[in-house]
Amino acid sequence: MRHRVRQLTVLGIVLVALATGLATAALNGVGNREADGPADTRNRVVRTSAEPTGARTSLPGLVPARGEPDLPGLVTVRPASGAVARLAGPFDDRFRLSRLDYASGRVSGVLTVTSDVSELLELQVLAGFYDGDGRLLGTGRFVHHLDGHHEHAGADPHAIERFAIVAPRRIQPRAVSAAVGVPVLVNE
Repeated sequence: MRHRVRQLTVLGIVLVALATGLATAALNGVGNREADGPADTRNRVVRTSAEPTGARTSLPGLVPARGEPDLPGLVTVRPASGAVARLAGPFDDRFRLSRLDYASGRVSGVLTVTSDVSELLELQVLAGFYDGDGRLLGTGRFVHHLDGHHEHAGADPHAIERFAIVAPRRIQPRAVSAAVGVPVLVNE
């Protein structure tokens, strides 16, 4: 009888170890590569023994963003000399721009977040600078990045951010107008 119990215990341990190994292999993407097709190693993570095990996600075909976000209207808008045009963006329903001004290669304004907000976490205001014929000469950005060291000051129904963007030095003499839009807005 004892021999039978010992055999069942050993068999149980072996089955648990096998199940654990199979589960780990499945989570780490190890399998029959011939049946799965060619391995995609672009998003592969090499794990050291100090790393905890867990599920890994691979998103084949997803290309990581390169550079800064842009707005499509940047190349098609034609602001009048001395004027500031508005560029349409994905967050236009969440803020209001006011006091837009252009002078001497510098565009400025005030952005008011109109959606419920307790803190403004990330903001980018993109400015395009244009010559007298309405051609895009170059761009500049205003970036607000909330660092990790902040305290919640309570709910503010509107976050207000003043911004100013200076045209790059190489195009300042030819820039006569600007256009602004918001490609990044993250609030809490």
